[in-house]
Amino acid sequence: MRSNDEKSIRLARRLRMNQTDAETVLWNRIRNRRIDGNKFVRQEPILGYICDFVCREKRLIVEVDGGQHNESAADEIRDARLTEKGYKILRFWNNDVLGNIDGVLLTIQAELVEAAPHPTPLPVRTGRGSERAARP
Repeated sequence: MRSNDEKSIRLARRLRMNQTDAETVLWNRIRNRRIDGNKFVRQEPILGYICDFVCREKRLIVEVDGGQHNESAADEIRDARLTEKGYKILRFWNNDVLGNIDGVLLTIQAELVEAAPHPTPLPVRTGRGSERAARP
């Protein structure tokens, strides 16, 4: 869901140029479909918010936060609005990304697998007894 709001787009571009160290570390590990072929974009405007990383296909948002986000009421409201629109939000502290990047990547990968549709959906039943073979 791309934004047409020019102000949000300008802000997102500025944030991309001024990433935190933790955001840079995570971006270098998830870009170019490096987690099971899932594409992420960074600093994506959604519903008037700028989300750090987004997998649009799986509707997964990954946020990398510093201490200023601890118990943030604004973040709770933001997350509730995004969740209402069908997004799943994962939040990681900067020190988790910098000190345990493999654990962060495993958590993201597990969420992407959970969000994936079943690889072989069950056949559609069209009527009573439709799964039985026809008799000669």
